[in-house]
Amino acid sequence: MSLIRTEGLGVQIGGTRILEHVDFAIERGEIVTIVGPNGSGKSTLLRAIIGAVKPTEGRVGRAPGLKIGYVPQKLHIDPTLPMTVGRFLNLPQRHPRAAIRSALERAGLPDLAGRQMTNLSGGQFQRVLLARALMNTPDLLILDEATQGLDQPGSAAFYQRIEEVRQSMGCAVLMVSHDLHVVMSASDRVICLNRHICCEGQPEHVAQAEEYRALFGSGTHGALALYRHTHDHAHDDGEGCTHSHDHDRDHEAAQ
Repeated sequence: MSLIRTEGLGVQIGGTRILEHVDFAIERGEIVTIVGPNGSGKSTLLRAIIGAVKPTEGRVGRAPGLKIGYVPQKLHIDPTLPMTVGRFLNLPQRHPRAAIRSALERAGLPDLAGRQMTNLSGGQFQRVLLARALMNTPDLLILDEATQGLDQPGSAAFYQRIEEVRQSMGCAVLMVSHDLHVVMSASDRVICLNRHICCEGQPEHVAQAEEYRALFGSGTHGALALYRHTHDHAHDDGEGCTHSHDHDRDHEAAQ
């Protein structure tokens, strides 16, 4: 059974259609990355999956007893508030010291429990958020632009840590990211979203291509060859261009 499965998922907020006809599933142990232009509904899809947004149509199915860990884009902590990493991980409920240490070790910060949150670097702060998400030993780890603000080496190190977490815990990982050059090597599957899923496939079919710029604009970081188109209707890319896709046509990555 899939950990998560959406069927005909649609979300409308304030009269604006954010998602429509999204059929999506993630299996235990796989790493899936969602990419798409700004406003394509990536974060809304994550919020619908965790239950923070109620679908206006369709449904979200979850495996019985599913445990989800969530790493947000960012979290603001009042810099005047004294709070150690250990105390932060004990909110909203206390955990055994061994559990905190284990989560920090998995996140790559074994000795930071006594450090003040306000004294952490950007990369350390994101790893503490990762440790917090791992506290309940999740079946599914969700990361929403978790490396936003980190430089490329910091992002690469973070995603390498995610791969190690997946291997050690056996959890599935669902990520939203713009760090394509870094993310692709860490993903089992990539989903291109623009209000609906326009294409998906394995990363070995993905490389730099003009086709990605045509679909998602040239302002995004890097370029992505699109593969296995699963619809045969015209698709407005949000940049004023319409592209028609043939059902199940595989595109070789441009070299």
